[in-house]
Amino acid sequence: MTWEQLPLVRTLERAIWDPPLNSLPRGQAMLLRSTRLALVLARDVIAGQLTLRAMSLVYTTLLSIVPLLALSFSVLKAFGVHNQVAPALRRLLAPLGPGGDEITGYIIEFVARMNVGVLGSVGFALLLYTAVSLMQKLEESFNFIWHIAEPRSMGERFSRYLSVLLVGPILVFSAIGMTAAVQRVDVVQAVLATEPGGWLLTLLGLVIPVLLVVAAFTFIYIFVPNTRVRFWPALAGGIVGGLLWHTAGWFFAVFVATSARYSAIYSGFAILVLFMIWLYLSWLILLFGSAVAFYRQHPEYLLAESGEPRLSNRMRERLALTVMSLIAQHHRDGLPAWTSLELSQRLNVPGHAMHAVLNALHQTGILAHTDSEPPGYLPARELATLSVRTVLAAVRSAGEDRFLNPSALPVPEVVEQTIQRMEQALDAALGDLSVTALAAKTPALTSLGAASA
Repeated sequence: MTWEQLPLVRTLERAIWDPPLNSLPRGQAMLLRSTRLALVLARDVIAGQLTLRAMSLVYTTLLSIVPLLALSFSVLKAFGVHNQVAPALRRLLAPLGPGGDEITGYIIEFVARMNVGVLGSVGFALLLYTAVSLMQKLEESFNFIWHIAEPRSMGERFSRYLSVLLVGPILVFSAIGMTAAVQRVDVVQAVLATEPGGWLLTLLGLVIPVLLVVAAFTFIYIFVPNTRVRFWPALAGGIVGGLLWHTAGWFFAVFVATSARYSAIYSGFAILVLFMIWLYLSWLILLFGSAVAFYRQHPEYLLAESGEPRLSNRMRERLALTVMSLIAQHHRDGLPAWTSLELSQRLNVPGHAMHAVLNALHQTGILAHTDSEPPGYLPARELATLSVRTVLAAVRSAGEDRFLNPSALPVPEVVEQTIQRMEQALDAALGDLSVTALAAKTPALTSLGAASA
């Protein structure tokens, strides 16, 4: 007997995963949701996908950090704030102790030696691609966390990424410069000289760096994934990620200061090893915070089983009829079109499962979507002439192609006859019932059964 089969473990699993949250008191529901969130996040880390992608980002960072800083350095130099690059990088590597200053010196020296003017057009294009590749890899990792299959187009990637790489450093270092300038004002110096004011400003000096990291994480969680991320889930992920990053930095600094084994084992490579470990922890924390934001926005993914939850054929048909009922009601009442996210939240169904059903109905010409962002779904055909049988046939045949379809599967004659009898029974049961009946307030099958009788 494995530990999962122990009676106590099975009882705890049922107590955590079985109760529906909407039927519990608010406090108990929040506690149970937080417990599920903690378990799912721990399972994601243990599964290894987050750690694997964090290691991939470390490798990409080592390749792109010099071109990335060179591009930012050239932009900042035009605004006269390029001298802030080294202090900012030194603060980022502060957990490495004296080794952080050493690595900062090496990186800044490499950046200073890189002459963009002698690279040529091909070299400059490679420089841009190398700088953009880090953000591209980060987007791929975030899209995996957010269960997004479609990446942005290449043109949109370059336009968005370059805008961040060119404008972002200017805004960040301008804010740092303004903060330093404000601290040199006579009024601020006078406040610092007083005991309550000095203590308060000292406290703000400790809190503001944490708030800046939280704000940076929140911005990344909103900007990078190829989907619409709401502010409050992104802020929740930013708070968790920012606090974890500062806490990990403090512990890592203590570890570096108290451990001499790495220097004895790796000699001159010790600082490089520690640098890679700190990069790995930083990327892992950033991805972990993104997972927090995802589960806050999509609580329907807080499930006991890992992996993509998939619908059975019966659930897919049930979901398709329910979706058509909701869309028909809004269309009848003149209400705004449902979006995929709204339908997922309304029915508490994972987004990828809802997308599969909507895509099947869209490809068969039953639904059309608007050009808005995100798109809304509307009936593409007259609902009074659209039969429920057609809707069921659309979702039942979704995914069939010329290589795998019913006609390509050899079956015995008795099986074929059985399937035909099933189809005929379904046609007889539904008759000419239209989708309009699904939006009615009274059961449509009651009148249908009476008419059949």
